[in-house]
Amino acid sequence: EAVSGAQLIAQALRAQNIEYMFGIVGIPVTEIAVAAQAVGIKYVGMRNEQAACYAASAVGYLTGRPGVCLVVSGPGFLHALGGMANATINCWPLIVIGGSSDRNQETMGAFQEFPQVEAGRLYNKLSVRPSSLEVIPAVIEKAVRTSMYGRPGSCYIDIPGDFVNLQVNKSSVKYMECCLPPPISMAEHSAVSKAASVIALSKQPLLIIGKGAAYSRAENNIRKLVDLCGLPFLPTPMAKGVVPDNHPNCVAAARSTALQHADVIILLGARLNWILHFGLPPRYRQDVKVIQIDICAEELGNNVRPAATLLGDIKAVTEQLLEEFNKRSWKYPSNSEWWQKLRGKIKNNEERSKELALQKSLPMNYYTVFHHIRELIPKDCILVSEGANTMDIGRTMLPNFYPRQRLDAGTFGTMGVGLGFAIAAAMVARDYTPGRRVVCIEGDSAFGFSGMEVETICRYNLPILIIVVNNNGIYTGLDANSWEEMLKFGDPATCVPPVSLLPNAHYEKIMSVFGGKGYFVKTPEELQNALKASVTDKQTPSLINVMIDPQSERKKQEFPWLTRSNL
Repeated sequence: EAVSGAQLIAQALRAQNIEYMFGIVGIPVTEIAVAAQAVGIKYVGMRNEQAACYAASAVGYLTGRPGVCLVVSGPGFLHALGGMANATINCWPLIVIGGSSDRNQETMGAFQEFPQVEAGRLYNKLSVRPSSLEVIPAVIEKAVRTSMYGRPGSCYIDIPGDFVNLQVNKSSVKYMECCLPPPISMAEHSAVSKAASVIALSKQPLLIIGKGAAYSRAENNIRKLVDLCGLPFLPTPMAKGVVPDNHPNCVAAARSTALQHADVIILLGARLNWILHFGLPPRYRQDVKVIQIDICAEELGNNVRPAATLLGDIKAVTEQLLEEFNKRSWKYPSNSEWWQKLRGKIKNNEERSKELALQKSLPMNYYTVFHHIRELIPKDCILVSEGANTMDIGRTMLPNFYPRQRLDAGTFGTMGVGLGFAIAAAMVARDYTPGRRVVCIEGDSAFGFSGMEVETICRYNLPILIIVVNNNGIYTGLDANSWEEMLKFGDPATCVPPVSLLPNAHYEKIMSVFGGKGYFVKTPEELQNALKASVTDKQTPSLINVMIDPQSERKKQEFPWLTRSNL
């Protein structure tokens, strides 16, 4: 009995329990998508390979099993590189399958010919082309396994165009069973007890929870650890919700103070990269003791020499720490000077945000908008967020109560991920947690990177709520009057500030064009009405375009070069 390359690929993916495929079909991969649907894999056709690849990578983070991105040769492959890099840098499992030119035309200048396997090496843990149809299942098993084992990341499989419809006898194929779940490694006992001793001697401890902890599903153990030891904790952006943001020990609202004065820091699946200011002074104490817990040995000791290193799975190592502290019965006192300092700072910062949120002036500022969003969106929704100010202020203003329910620009700081992430989250929610809503909060600039995916959302009838926080630009913009004045000086290419976008752009019409619901909002009342209507309608995708003050920024001026006088 004969089987085609396309069928072999689809069957092998199904055997590895792959559930979702995102992509854009064309020569030579169309048959692969058809075969995938035939074996029960859900195929979502996107409008840009970049968004398709971001979507597939988010599936890996949300489910712990890679999604697949399917692309054509040459430009299709190249457009997916952004998603491969983003997945690998965020440590998320992903499989990308790219068509490539027929083998008998190599070096001849074939249609979309490009050295894809070599190019893929820089972005992937594994970049490989099967040498024959017979080995396709083995190569796919290895790619899926490699994407999940150790520190997760992206894997690329190159499929020559002539393989897709080529047939081979089933009896000669090397079929593979589903790979085993990733093995769980634990830290050595001496390291665990050393870490516990360092923590027990601390005066100003701080636990930092990273998205590695969220990925490893360590939430129950980490909550127990926080409660058992009474430790103050700080989540990195995507680790919000591993322990609920409203937990009394959360010190996110005093982040700078907590980092600057902690004498012992426990890193749970978080890296000392730019997001955490590298662990170095002046953001940290010179003598800070760092306890690093990570699945990747090469990460240990980066930027700061650690006081203790615990190499292993975050969930398993947290369990080890729990056992150790259960023996010691040590708890950090809740009435310490450290706690008083942190609580004072939290109160101070929350009052400042509240003051800004309750400003009645129009156009609205970010804080007012997020205040109303927070009041009206479901507590258990999956939040997708991207933008500059939109993402940064949204992170502080919008709480997460459950793990893996915040997706944003991540370690790589990628703009353009929002709609792909939202589509992936909505597909996964539909299958695993029916009724859970996805709310995608975008800056107007961020929305522009993949705005056409609104059509994809409507085509698959995914009830995503997109909120575009529109300030007519990147970081800041111009109001309509200033824009008109600017144009009097001549060609916009020479006189309009590079950060500007068209004022009062009606992004909501992109949604209504495809059959969803669009709202254009200028006041808190209009915002509340649009939010209530969108949250109540659980069937229809919607987009709320919220006009805010083009000069609204966060509390302190982070971008001094963008002051009013410069514009």
